[in-house]
Amino acid sequence: MSTGANAGAAAIEVRDLAKSFVLHNQGGAELQVLSRRTLEVHAGECVALQGRSGSGKSTLLKCLYANYRASAGSIRIGGTDVTHASPRELLRLRRETIGYVSQFLRVIPRVPALAVVAEPLLEDGPYDERAATHARQEAEQLLLRLRVPMRLWSVAPATFSGGEQQRINVARGLIRKRPVLLLDEPTASLDAENRFTVITLINEARAAGAAIVGIFHDREVRDAVATRVLDMEAA
Repeated sequence: MSTGANAGAAAIEVRDLAKSFVLHNQGGAELQVLSRRTLEVHAGECVALQGRSGSGKSTLLKCLYANYRASAGSIRIGGTDVTHASPRELLRLRRETIGYVSQFLRVIPRVPALAVVAEPLLEDGPYDERAATHARQEAEQLLLRLRVPMRLWSVAPATFSGGEQQRINVARGLIRKRPVLLLDEPTASLDAENRFTVITLINEARAAGAAIVGIFHDREVRDAVATRVLDMEAA
């Protein structure tokens, strides 16, 4: 596990980030999950978030992706102020800058797996046959690497097993080369062979310059991809 960091401006800059939740079903009590968290991640780094359940790992990822709005502090990704960005700016940021692999696949029912994986490459403009062919070929290559049987490519992934869905999830999240990558248990539900493939894909993204933040409960996976570890329980 390397410990080096790249020089230059950080791809991800978090300053004094705080996030709390109001528990309306408990008389309006406030639950503080993140408090004054600061983090910089540069191109070519992979920071693994470590800590017990409830330490704020998933909350930090969701704040970086703007699923959660920060209660205080600031987040800048690729020069964009995430904490104050408009919905349109956030959509652009997710399309162009941030790749995200969650633990769960969320797709439109009845859309074939191949189209689900290829879709991020077709987000930038009107339909074009050449772009569609390229996207389909890239999706096919990823599905082959992740050992998704060809017989499933034309099937909606809602019908797949947990491991098959996660491989579709990984392929969709990694098909478009983005400068920032957020990973929430990307190897969950995968067998050893496919875990190794996902490790390889993550390291390829990092070598290509992606700044990565991830949660990896599998220590072997974490040690294979992380350049440093952030202890979420540390002050």
